[in-house]
Amino acid sequence: MFYHIPDEFEKASALDSSQRGIPVIDLEDLFTDTTIRKGIVERVREASATWGFFQVVNHGIPVCVLEEMKNGILRFYEQDNEVKKELYTRDQMKLFVYNSNFDLYSAPEAHWRDTLLCYMAPNPPNPEDLPVACRDIPREYSKHGLFILGHYYPACPEPELTLGASKHADNDFLTVLLQDHIGGLQVLHKNKWIDVPPLTGALVVNIGDLPQLISNDRFASVEHRVLANHVGPIVSTASFFSKHVQPTSKLYGPISKLLS
Repeated sequence: MFYHIPDEFEKASALDSSQRGIPVIDLEDLFTDTTIRKGIVERVREASATWGFFQVVNHGIPVCVLEEMKNGILRFYEQDNEVKKELYTRDQMKLFVYNSNFDLYSAPEAHWRDTLLCYMAPNPPNPEDLPVACRDIPREYSKHGLFILGHYYPACPEPELTLGASKHADNDFLTVLLQDHIGGLQVLHKNKWIDVPPLTGALVVNIGDLPQLISNDRFASVEHRVLANHVGPIVSTASFFSKHVQPTSKLYGPISKLLS
């Protein structure tokens, strides 16, 4: 059920100088210095085109908020199963969803993780609709986001046989990921898997399918995955910026100036 057939891509060697890891971009003075802002915009453009991924530091979200968000996710999952099962649902339209493998009945194999999903925009839930264990911090964290996925990856006895999340690209506009100190995220770059090491206070940003479309492939929506690990639990929080919450019939295509 949890077994994943290995793919054809190798993990980059630590000695491979051509695979240095995704860029880290410092956003300090983004709104106060025009020259610095232009440099940041250029680094974001280059990272979006070359990697499709980058990490940002000095982004303005207090470290205490980031840490409490991770702690809130952990508190929820460490509750007694009798408490959690009252919130378990496969109804993806609810404002708060807790389950294991939302695509369990459609994916070829299961993932080694549990997930909670909380829609915080455009109509945030009432506080009483959220679990007591993590009631306050999603509302604070979502001031900076849209809707939140909280992943929980238990320690795995045979991590080489499964994955926390299999290879995929995001069908949104932008994804912002908060990793814990263990991590496990890998990005597919030049046909090799590159580790994305956790940085204290940093957020991982990746380009989704929509920017790749409207940029006429100048920006890259890159495949990525999450490894299972002997060590655990591992928690992460992903915020997605997309039209998923408010579907539209509008058709999107490349910006006319970027057409070849």
